[in-house]
Amino acid sequence: MNNYLHHPHPAKRVTTFAKKGMVATSQPLAAEVGRDILKQGGNAVDAAIATAAALTVLEPTSNGIGSDAFALVWIKDKLYGLNASGRSPESITIEKVKEQGHEKMPLFGWIPVTVPGAPGAWAELSERFGKLPLTEVLKPAIDYAEEGYPISPVLGDMWNRAYKRYKQEFTDPMFAHWFDTFAPNGRSPQIGEMWRSPGHASTLREIAETKAESFYRGKLAKKIAAESTLHKGFLTEADLATFKPVWVDPIKVSYRGYEVWEIPPNGQGIVALLGLNILKEWSFEDAESVERYHKQIEAIKLAFADGQKYVTDPEQMKSSVEGLLSEQYAKKRRNLIGEEALMPEPGTPPSGGTVYLATADDDGNMVSFIQSNYMGFGSGIVVPGTGISLQNRGADFSLDKTHDNSLAGGKRTYHTIIPGFLTKDDQAVGPFGVMGGYMQPQGHLQVIMNTIDFAMNPQAALDAPRWQWMESKKVLVEPTFPVATAQALARKGHQIQIALESVSFGRGQIIWRDPKTGVLQGGTESRTDGAIAAW
Repeated sequence: MNNYLHHPHPAKRVTTFAKKGMVATSQPLAAEVGRDILKQGGNAVDAAIATAAALTVLEPTSNGIGSDAFALVWIKDKLYGLNASGRSPESITIEKVKEQGHEKMPLFGWIPVTVPGAPGAWAELSERFGKLPLTEVLKPAIDYAEEGYPISPVLGDMWNRAYKRYKQEFTDPMFAHWFDTFAPNGRSPQIGEMWRSPGHASTLREIAETKAESFYRGKLAKKIAAESTLHKGFLTEADLATFKPVWVDPIKVSYRGYEVWEIPPNGQGIVALLGLNILKEWSFEDAESVERYHKQIEAIKLAFADGQKYVTDPEQMKSSVEGLLSEQYAKKRRNLIGEEALMPEPGTPPSGGTVYLATADDDGNMVSFIQSNYMGFGSGIVVPGTGISLQNRGADFSLDKTHDNSLAGGKRTYHTIIPGFLTKDDQAVGPFGVMGGYMQPQGHLQVIMNTIDFAMNPQAALDAPRWQWMESKKVLVEPTFPVATAQALARKGHQIQIALESVSFGRGQIIWRDPKTGVLQGGTESRTDGAIAAW
């Protein structure tokens, strides 16, 4: 029964159409949670919160109650941005980390733990735009945590991979509660097997009843801080108490008559915009042409070089978003692209694991929402008895004092998770996103170009073969990528490697709305357990 294998070629799906509401995400049960909230009178925001909370239970391999979150919310013909990424502990310093024997930020344990923002995001979105009480919106997640659910195929595979790695690496007592929570039988839960977590249920209930106050300034905050102190972590009650999500103005570039929107730094959405800004002066008629792939790869390389140098806490960025996204700078970067693969280096601009979900309701409201623990389960730290698995976002800080994203107390790091949104003529087209670490802006660029340049419907735009730039001239392509095209790219100097499976190429969701009829059409990721629930 449990002998499920991943076929390297994703199964094809068809675009889903609906009128009254739609929820697209990577886990079928979670998508149904959001749809049920819509049917109960909730709006797209309520559905997004309900789905996100459910995903902490239904897909803990990618996110948790200790995650960060970002959202783009279209309400009454206006787009709002929410940055719910937490800061590093005030007391942490480069010197203190190095004194513990680290030459770069560790990936696991208490050192890379930053303040989680997801519970604050749920409460903030609910308070400002939700229609239903948070207690009602989080109830389905609580029920799944208490009653349990059967493990789906991709989830089971990811869980088992994580368990095998952690069993070898997590020998310190600080990791014991991860195994208590996520491997209670001395192994990972198997595909089709039931898994439940009473700790998740009690924590989610307390978050719902206190509108997340307990998590940041109450009983749950005390539990998190006490565990940190026990294992000599840097996170304190004071760090948690100062957290509040920040409403931000989304950033955009114009691309062939459309506006492509992202959350501003500290997120890496600007990388996708930098790439599109470079590419927009060229025309691409053939979706499978070598020239199309070559220029896409070269553009994203240049965009990443800039993003990884300049993106950090927006309060401490040395280069402006306006300068990076200016036409002047795009032209300068575009002129670097020739017929051969180049080594990417940052320019000088003018001064000046993750779960993704999309929701839409019958009133025209739409939400692009993303939350993540990073690198799968995150830090490996679980607060005992709570189900709170803490993220390890601090792993992206540099211990080089001269780096723009250098570690400092009370600072937000470069963030990989990014929700996207598309508009045209000041009207919402809809939310889109592609999860998967540094694949995310690359996925955004590819999906948007599939949609706009090549007129693909949402499902086709997601199903199309993907590439992923890794470093230097190294490019990974998935098994379905055309071999002849891969060979032609290699002749241009790209170091092409064919992956054995498609899981690492991101997991995306799209919902578009027809501005005349209001009809919704959605696509969901064929590389995972993706699903659309609609009515």
